Amino acid sequence: MRSNLWSFVLVLIFVVSLLVVAIPDIRLLKPGEGDFVREGFRMGLDLQGGTRLVLEADLSQIGDESPDNAMKGAMRVIQDRVNAYGVSEAVIQRKGDKELIVELPGVKNLDEAVNLIGQTAQMEFKEPKRDDSGKIIENEKREVAEWIPAKGILDGKEVALTGSFLKRTNQVVLDPNTNAPVVRFEWDKDGGQLFEQITGRLIGLPLGIFLDGRLVSDPTVNGVIKESGIITGLTLNEARLLAIQLNAGSLPVPLKVVRPKSIGPSLGKDSLQKSLTAGELGFILVLLFMVAYYRFSGVVAGLSLLYYGLLVLAIFKLFPVTLTLAGIAGFIVSLGMAVDANVLVFERMKEELRKGRTLRAAVDRGFSRAWAAVRDSNVTTFIACIILYWFGSRADEPAIMGFAITLFIGVAVSMFSAMVVTRSLLRLVLTTPLRRRASWFKV
Repeated sequence: MRSNLWSFVLVLIFVVSLLVVAIPDIRLLKPGEGDFVREGFRMGLDLQGGTRLVLEADLSQIGDESPDNAMKGAMRVIQDRVNAYGVSEAVIQRKGDKELIVELPGVKNLDEAVNLIGQTAQMEFKEPKRDDSGKIIENEKREVAEWIPAKGILDGKEVALTGSFLKRTNQVVLDPNTNAPVVRFEWDKDGGQLFEQITGRLIGLPLGIFLDGRLVSDPTVNGVIKESGIITGLTLNEARLLAIQLNAGSLPVPLKVVRPKSIGPSLGKDSLQKSLTAGELGFILVLLFMVAYYRFSGVVAGLSLLYYGLLVLAIFKLFPVTLTLAGIAGFIVSLGMAVDANVLVFERMKEELRKGRTLRAAVDRGFSRAWAAVRDSNVTTFIACIILYWFGSRADEPAIMGFAITLFIGVAVSMFSAMVVTRSLLRLVLTTPLRRRASWFKV
């Protein structure tokens, strides 16, 4: 009964892995419940190119908030902006106490990426300063000489109107009169009350809309407005970026782009194909060796390795793991580890068969005797992977981190394939007439 259950579980894992690898679009959750969607494998910057930004936070302006919470908040805002922008599989990670690394695969416009990620997006609404007679004070260019915060009364207190009162429903629309792009925004309840008071006293006067201290629009107020408004004077791309930033919220801490870098696909499709071809060729050669040296046991090992490769690729795609050349190298190295575990088991089986044991007894004792060696060798590899990942994160080397992650996953799955899948396949063989041909399982 237990053997049948294990067989069912292994077949189920195989079928699910096959579907994950074969189907381009994997959707595990319904829209609105997390939208966990993966289309194909995640490719790193070296395979498809993109933009890499190193951002430094100014923690002197966070007040009483802890630096750790401020950095986590900044990462959330950046993630929301990147997701809304449509970047697939961006990587956002911390480096040290006050730096963030943002990798945007596929994004080639460096300036646009800097504007999207590095801008604080703190929106302020200001009114022109007026003299005692109510006339706007202008400079020599007949422009507003000074803007002051637009304030209203909320719960008996004077409050400045800022983007913190905006709903996250901002969108880009076309002005029906000019066909120019504008950003339409909506206020929450408190923001609506403030906006109604401010527009009520500024009829016929301009209302300045500032983003990070820069005037982006100064429309003339033609009537009392309460629930919504528009921002004009933007190009279509500027309007789109602004809507994304307002919906994601302003950064809780100012960020300065210290190392922007546009990265081309250093490997490209041709080099990637050559790497995969080398991996396939290596797999075939290993499989031929196993069959030639261990006979039918080698055939079983080959089936186990196919199972292993499919399961690892499914994990890479589903979670997902960023595939770079270093990551592919880690996967191929783990393939060798999977073969090594089978070799240890089969050598123990040969020893038991030479002692005159039955094939069934040789299989059971071979796995039990080999387990300690397989376990210890793989645990030392796990330790090496952890050290590599730590070193890569401290040295800001994603390639080292990618190698460590893929090697760790590959070795963990190789233990499963060697000690569970191979054993289950051999036990299945023992239920057939092949169990009487022990010579097929040794040299």
